[in-house]
Amino acid sequence: MIELTEPQVWAALGILLGFLTATLTVTTRTITVQVGSLRSEISGLRTEMRSEIGGLRNEMNARFDAVDAQFDAVDARFDAVSARFDTVNVRIDNLDRDVQALTDKVFRNPS
Repeated sequence: MIELTEPQVWAALGILLGFLTATLTVTTRTITVQVGSLRSEISGLRTEMRSEIGGLRNEMNARFDAVDAQFDAVDARFDAVSARFDTVNVRIDNLDRDVQALTDKVFRNPS
């Protein structure tokens, strides 16, 4: 077995402590750089997601506007049909009045 003198032990401890310090320093710097890189990547993803969500929101709003326009067209058609029925009802009311007048004339005043 090799025997070390006291100065050799202190030198070995110093070398070991220096190696440990260098390793920890390099590891800390590596972790710091990686965390910074991860933060920038997450920031980029966040920006991309916001733009995608904004695009989807705009697309959905456009589709809802198109559906609203279709419902407005259907409402306009219903209004037109309702106006036709109102005209038909007036004609039927006039027809009833005319038939009643003819009936009264024929059956009450026989000539």
